[in-house]
Amino acid sequence: MIVAITGASGYLGRAVAAELVAAGHEVRALQRRPSRVDGVTDVLGSVTDPKAVARVVDGAEGVVHLAAKVSLAGDPAEFHEVNVEGTRALLDAAERAGVSRFVQVSSPSVAHAGTALAGVGAEPASPVHARGEYARTKAEAELIALDRDSPAMRVVAVRPHLVWGPGDTQLVGRIVDRARRGRLPLLDGGRALIDSTYIDNAATGIVAALHRADEAHGRAFVITNGEPRPVGELLAGICLASGVTPPRWSVPSGLARAAGSLIERAWALRPGVDEPPMTRFLAEQLSTAHWFDQRETRRALAWAPSVSIDEGLRRLAAHSAS
Repeated sequence: MIVAITGASGYLGRAVAAELVAAGHEVRALQRRPSRVDGVTDVLGSVTDPKAVARVVDGAEGVVHLAAKVSLAGDPAEFHEVNVEGTRALLDAAERAGVSRFVQVSSPSVAHAGTALAGVGAEPASPVHARGEYARTKAEAELIALDRDSPAMRVVAVRPHLVWGPGDTQLVGRIVDRARRGRLPLLDGGRALIDSTYIDNAATGIVAALHRADEAHGRAFVITNGEPRPVGELLAGICLASGVTPPRWSVPSGLARAAGSLIERAWALRPGVDEPPMTRFLAEQLSTAHWFDQRETRRALAWAPSVSIDEGLRRLAAHSAS
């Protein structure tokens, strides 16, 4: 089919676009800079530009929406414009163009209210309880998207959790940079059990949602490797694979949350050039369990991860050494 994808210049978006091409689809990508994916036709523009959105969905049968403003801090108006209004504009254009399948790429943070998520499925998205502007606006966008589900346009929401792999400058890059500078603490000893998703598995899971829209529409699904590990163990694995010393020092989670709240207030008054070193949301993520029951995801999407965490770490090490 002809598939329009947004956000294909990002780490996960490029992997999804390449997977769509490999599956035999004709792929058009909307983003502000070239996607650099072989076989993809780029449409340069933003999801906030109605004309660019209309061009990319014209004649398309499927849409995969990944574009978003992703940050721990920033202007709330920017998050709303891109994550909420951009999603709304894309849905409007998709309906007008006769798109029959729409995949909204969301985040497990839309259902995170600060407490542990242990062995649960895709809990309801809650803009009221989600932490931080990114999570709040993604929760609102997911609800808007699922509300558009209909026999004419089947909508599926997928929430990949902590996507990482070779070439990742966001999660892996920040972990390695902070560890190298001695600024990556373990909260409560790094004991919290968390899920993560290797990049290949996240990409195939999202494409599976597009293919299974007839069976899975109207629902949200969390996608992970299904191999929960203590956060300290996962951080150590990523650091060792990247050739840096893993974090050794621990900070009480309560202290980190309090510090995160103070830093958020300071950042709002005078933003730094990079992400804040700690936020309350980040402290909660690093100190509470986040692992998910994958049985319904795998059944409904007819999908399973193909790359284990250990194999992913081996691939990361090989990439880092090259």
